[in-house]
This record gives sequence, structure tokens and C-alpha cells, in this order.
Amino acid sequence: MGFARTFATCATGFAAFGLAAAGTAGTAAADPVAIPFQINPAPFGNPNGSFDAFPGRCAAVVGTQPGVVVITGSMPGGWGCPLSSSVSWINLSNGATGGAVLSDGLNGIPAAATLQTGVGQVALILNTASGGTTTPGLATFYVP
Repeated sequence: MGFARTFATCATGFAAFGLAAAGTAGTAAADPVAIPFQINPAPFGNPNGSFDAFPGRCAAVVGTQPGVVVITGSMPGGWGCPLSSSVSWINLSNGATGGAVLSDGLNGIPAAATLQTGVGQVALILNTASGGTTTPGLATFYVP
């Protein structure tokens, strides 16, 4: 419960920023909407990254089913999000929390995870499984 409370406190500050842009995109249509976000690796603690540590380009896809969001890559074919990354989320509207791990990308299938968040404003943090130092990705969006 302590993690959920801390996560909610941090996410509430970012939620106000995401409400205007993400809330509009998520409630506007019955068609799926992809909301991109990025994580930036910081190898050896270097916040500028390096040529061998590319940014993770992820997306939250909402609108496929009520109360469901799919985390995947934002590049063509669903690629771009780091494989086997962990996702922690909280629904700021109903208090539900959870976690998941993106798939491993085997057999040409891009990394993805389906989250049953329920309807409402959701905040999530995505961490890579690379074992190195990374800056987690944070996204807030409305799940219709």
C-alpha cells in the first residue's frame, strides 16, 4: 500500500499535465488511440545516453476495449519499446493498481502488455529490464 500511495502522490502532480492532452485524445473516439511516451537509458549514470543505448519509444493504446490499455512500441509494427520491461500503474479515478511485464519479442512479435486498469485517468511507470541505469518512462492518459 505504501508503494501505491507514493506512486499516487507522484503521479497526481503529473496527471494535471496529462489531463488536457491525453484526456482529450482518449475520450474523443471509439477507434484505438496510441499515446506515445519515451524512456531514455542512462548507461553508467550518463544522463546524455550513448550511441549504443537508444531511447525506448513506447505507446499506450486505448480505445480497443473499455477499461483496457495495451502498452507496446510506437514505431511501425509495434516495435520500439524495450523487451521484457516492467510496468507499474495506478488508476487515479478508482484507486486500482497493478503491474505487468512486456513480452519478450520472440518469433517476430513486438513487446506488449495488456493492462486491465478500468475506466479513468491512469498513470504508469515503465522500467527496462536491461539491468543498467535508466530513467523510467512516465505516462498519464485517460482510459475510456
